[in-house]
Amino acid sequence: MKQRDIDIKSNDNTLFVTEQCNNRCIMCCQPPKRTNDIDLYFLQNIERVKNAPKDLPVIGITGGEPTLLGDKLIDLIHLIRQELPNTDIHILSNGRNFKDFNYAKRVVDAGEGKLILGIPFHSDYEGDHDIIAGAKGAYNETILGLYNLAMQGACVELRIVMNSLNYNRFLAMAEYIHKNLSFVAWTAFMGMERTGFADKRSDKIWIEPCEYIPQLNDAVHFLNDWHHEVAIYNIPLCLLPKDLHGFAKKSISDWKNYYPELCDGCSMKDDCCGLFATSSKEYIGLNCI
Repeated sequence: MKQRDIDIKSNDNTLFVTEQCNNRCIMCCQPPKRTNDIDLYFLQNIERVKNAPKDLPVIGITGGEPTLLGDKLIDLIHLIRQELPNTDIHILSNGRNFKDFNYAKRVVDAGEGKLILGIPFHSDYEGDHDIIAGAKGAYNETILGLYNLAMQGACVELRIVMNSLNYNRFLAMAEYIHKNLSFVAWTAFMGMERTGFADKRSDKIWIEPCEYIPQLNDAVHFLNDWHHEVAIYNIPLCLLPKDLHGFAKKSISDWKNYYPELCDGCSMKDDCCGLFATSSKEYIGLNCI
């Protein structure tokens, strides 16, 4: 994967650290590879951090699975703290390797209070979570990782990628979060990027947003009513009822984002996330508000 230059004007400045992953998520937009690439990307990212604008508000770390770097991930976080002391760090991880309490502590400590961890939660039911993650035991390791991070006072964003295997459990998942994961900073319900595995396995995993809006509505309002922070990512406003518009965020990375021609006259375009340019098909039901 070619690294993009860091741009102070971009909403997505991310360090890609490996194409390897210990999950094989059924809807992964960038399927993992078995390749010895950690050292190469590490050296590239050292230079990118050193040359980054000093007033960069946030920098991401993603893969693959960043925790496969082991100590190199901690070294990279330390370097960012040294070179970009005012920059927040947002790590996307499946959370499994944080089952190691000491490793979780060292990563959080390295962030010096400016670290956000985005962790996927595929289902409150272990079997479904492991099927979606493509790895047996992923649920138990992720949940243990979440608790270890919570014990360190980490800022955790819980991510629910909405698909045909979990949408009927949205409310149950919201109830589980309220009862067992109330320490998370916020929960994000995310529309799928229809590329990679999500496209190749669309017959098993794909569902149009219009089909899960009732379940999404119940889950979002449940969390909101209990004063949990909740957001909706990657779903255009025209597909959401008005009472969910306040939860929708302009979340799609600017380099992946586009608006089809029918959006040109829409009064909500400036506030809408639009669509993934990388997706093989547009959502059904798009319309001009």
